[in-house]
Amino acid sequence: MSASSHQPPASISPQDSLIEYPCSFPIKVMGARVDGFADAMVQIAQQFDPRFDAATLEMRPSKAGNYLSLTLTIHATSREQLDNIYRALSSHPMVKVAL
Repeated sequence: MSASSHQPPASISPQDSLIEYPCSFPIKVMGARVDGFADAMVQIAQQFDPRFDAATLEMRPSKAGNYLSLTLTIHATSREQLDNIYRALSSHPMVKVAL
């Protein structure tokens, strides 16, 4: 029985990216519907996109009203910026999922 070798995925060069920068890029974030959730997500968005306008935030409560889905449309300038904002959102204790 031979072991298959696994190589780490090759990094994607800017030329191979499917996203053309700069662009508007929607990020969905889901978490419990609690006070401060939306404000905390807006603060993270503004850290990575100083042009982020909180007035563009879209909010949708879950059917039972226990969770809140947010859409943050940021001004994406690079893959690195997107990676960093996803890392910050995903590691926030109030966030269940960031897509």
